[in-house]
Amino acid sequence: MRILFVHPNYRSGGAEIAGTWPPAWVAYLTGHLRTAGFDDVHFIDAMTNDISDEDLAHQIEALHPDVVGVTAITPSIYRAEEVLRIASEVAPHAVRVMGGVHATFMFKQVLSEAPWIDVIVRGEGEEICTELMLAIEDGRWPKERHKIKGLAFRDGDEIVATAAASTVKDLSAIKPDWTVLEWEKYIYIPLGTRVAIPNLARGCPFTCSFCSQWKFWRDYRVRNPKDVVDEIEDLVDNHGVGFFILADEEPTINKKKFVAFCQELIDRGLPKRVKWGINTRVTDIYRDKDLLKFYRKAGLVHVSLGTEAAAQMKLDIFNKETKVDENKTAIRLLREADILVEAQFIVGLDNETPETLEETYQMAWDWQPDLANWSMYTPWPFTPLFQELKDQVEIYDFSKYNFVTPIMKPAAMERGELLDGVMNNYRRFYSKKALFHYPWRGTGFRRRYLLGCLYAFLKAGFQRTFYDLGKAGYWGPQTKNSVDFHFDETRQLAEAQLEDWEASADKAARAAERRAAVKAQMKDRSAQRTQNFKMPNGAEVRACGGSDQQMEDV
Repeated sequence: MRILFVHPNYRSGGAEIAGTWPPAWVAYLTGHLRTAGFDDVHFIDAMTNDISDEDLAHQIEALHPDVVGVTAITPSIYRAEEVLRIASEVAPHAVRVMGGVHATFMFKQVLSEAPWIDVIVRGEGEEICTELMLAIEDGRWPKERHKIKGLAFRDGDEIVATAAASTVKDLSAIKPDWTVLEWEKYIYIPLGTRVAIPNLARGCPFTCSFCSQWKFWRDYRVRNPKDVVDEIEDLVDNHGVGFFILADEEPTINKKKFVAFCQELIDRGLPKRVKWGINTRVTDIYRDKDLLKFYRKAGLVHVSLGTEAAAQMKLDIFNKETKVDENKTAIRLLREADILVEAQFIVGLDNETPETLEETYQMAWDWQPDLANWSMYTPWPFTPLFQELKDQVEIYDFSKYNFVTPIMKPAAMERGELLDGVMNNYRRFYSKKALFHYPWRGTGFRRRYLLGCLYAFLKAGFQRTFYDLGKAGYWGPQTKNSVDFHFDETRQLAEAQLEDWEASADKAARAAERRAAVKAQMKDRSAQRTQNFKMPNGAEVRACGGSDQQMEDV
């Protein structure tokens, strides 16, 4: 059976400015499929190769696949749907499959707007996808599709979701097939070397209200550090990778496993051959301050910190569980360990003003990270914060949910003014860094890395790809009132998706009411028991310390 995976051709002018990123999802799926005996697997990276729809149609038709599979995050969903629409025309007998975080939670929306999709894989893909492919190969598809966990599909006019599949428990069975990628095309611009995105852990124990990863992976699991380093050694030895970024939301959560991972890299001499970066939380930097130089010895050179917002009020909204003043200290600790640090700010909430944007700039310059990034708040439609803010959401064109387009309109600003304020922060921060910091501070690797980052910014700015400025028509402050983000206003939430949300909201509200009622009932019973109880000698009941006031039930 011939399986074809396609990575949709979608760009936003965000993460792509640093280079071309290898789509790791296809390596992890392909590796699991090969273990199950599927050896006729093909891959088309339409994004990296900038393949037009016409050329993609020719390539799909020439391959004669039995299955065509795509993945999609929210901003790439329409491009992924289009890939499968094209497949329905040129390979009509192929089973058309979609996976990824957006389709997992928005399957009713996706199947409503793209009925040519045969099936959606919901959640962690390796085991579910393998079960699906075995059913197709054995001729049990579509007759037995209701028996396979973790799927969603149309059955006549009804949209069906089977029971959720278990998460992958045996992470040692995860054996990605990196040979499926054309490695010479995946280059990290700041270092001019091949780049990879391996995975140390899955999931996150934290529940930041703007994030979906903890919902998608469901439970937090860490792979054996030796298995991950085996993977990295293969990437370095056989595919020429010189830089990698751990795909984890926060790889330092499990301190013991992260330290073991670093030690394994050191024991194999890999830090001399490959450098790497991570995303993590400020609190973990505090916790590991005595280990930061050890992490640097293991090859860690770049840490992106989720400082998120300048105002403590915003941190509370996001449920980040950090304090503003902790950010500056964490940045200082990393720089003292010779680790480059990038501060991430989220802007564009309802309460954003020119003054709060200026505050983020002043904080960024005061904290002195090596790099700073201002991301537009993007309300993933399947996160708790979206449910809280949905009455303020005016744009349902998911192709613009990309961290660079202002989806939310602040009460006191127009979207063009918000974009201009963010660009002003970038201009000032990096102009000062370029003139007074990058060429003169530090030697060797640090200087080369930072100048490489500056080159990536300048390249994207010259090509007008940074933040999609060319498409929006932004050329500076004089154009802030004329920018056009080209929102497709015909895009709306599907009726089936709205019904699902309303049912979920009602269910959650009823559960909250039940919890409150039970708590009140227990409190009343406790008070009644206390009131009726007398000591054997007839004395009045006293609380600890002699008071007649009892502590409330918790």
